[in-house]
Amino acid sequence: MKALCWYGTNDVRVSRVPDPRILNPRDAIVKVTLTAICGSDLHLLDGFIPTLKRGDILGHEFMGDVVAVGPEITNLKVGDRVVVPFTIACGRCFFCERELWSACDNSNPNAWMLDEAYGYSGSGLFGYSHMMGGYAGGQAEYVRVPFADVGPMKVPEGLTDEQALFLSDIFPTGYMAAENCNITPGDTVAVWGCGPVGQFAIRSAWMLGAGRVIAIDRVPERLMMAADKGKAEVIDLTVLDVFEALKDATGGRGPDSCIDAVGMEAHGGTADDWYDRVKTSTFTATDRASALRQAIHACRKGGTVSIPGVYGGVVDKVPLGAAFGKGLTLKMGQTHVHRYLPVLLDRIVKGEIDPSFVITHRVPLAQAAAAYRTFRDKEDGCIKVVMKP
Repeated sequence: MKALCWYGTNDVRVSRVPDPRILNPRDAIVKVTLTAICGSDLHLLDGFIPTLKRGDILGHEFMGDVVAVGPEITNLKVGDRVVVPFTIACGRCFFCERELWSACDNSNPNAWMLDEAYGYSGSGLFGYSHMMGGYAGGQAEYVRVPFADVGPMKVPEGLTDEQALFLSDIFPTGYMAAENCNITPGDTVAVWGCGPVGQFAIRSAWMLGAGRVIAIDRVPERLMMAADKGKAEVIDLTVLDVFEALKDATGGRGPDSCIDAVGMEAHGGTADDWYDRVKTSTFTATDRASALRQAIHACRKGGTVSIPGVYGGVVDKVPLGAAFGKGLTLKMGQTHVHRYLPVLLDRIVKGEIDPSFVITHRVPLAQAAAAYRTFRDKEDGCIKVVMKP
């Protein structure tokens, strides 16, 4: 089969690889009908995530048709159309039983790597390095789905693939980010980053009762989508001082909640951004955190900072004193996708949201390498790329 494979920093290619096989009685094989490039995939392209090996298949946002099932799979049959959570969960451990799906104890066969780095390992992830399990990803014609009796969700007739695909990751991720804000009716929510996750965080904040949503970015197309599709007030960080603009917009108090939907590769023109670039280039830090610092500084006293943006390692100069002094709540973590699938599918079916609004580019899998660069470099107004194998 053909698949998008990693060969080194800034080097991804579509290659011929062996077809996946059933390896475990709880496996299924899915023929991919639609997949996407996620902002998190760019961390792999840019070399920020370790333990990748040449030839690893990337991609964790995908859906398709079931073409084979293991003997213990009773909830799925050949021909079912399913969307697959990017987090892999066994469904039976301490954490899965508490719906902390991304903290699954049994789905990462390389848990020892994260045990050493983080203290404990979370769940395995599709297409996201060997420290996350070494699972082949879904930017391919076929993919093996472990624990298929727990993860994949059937997509009802009447929904297109483009409407259902983002249930695999970015819609639940944006929704969980907003839910972590504990929004009360009328709250002001500020969102850093108007990429795909930020766009869904904006829409989700409205769903959960926000009175105002303010979006911060530097890319005109993303700000335009946030204003047009998300009905958010927008701040261009290249034009305005974000902290002062948010103070002015909230009567000096600051937003009730702040969402960092940027993560480890933040861009900006402030002094701390240049500091981060020097630190990461000299391998004395791993992540650039200017968006997180702004969110902590800007949030009102007693507010919440929600962090769906991916951080991978050591972050320098985080203003923990400001968070402590203001009594902030910080909530973060990998998305518990399984928890949100039925809730968000119901919202789509009811017509409350059509997740396909975020798509700007549609290409065949054969053009995946070029699409990665277009997405990373924000060329041609690119916000979200979907690919058909």
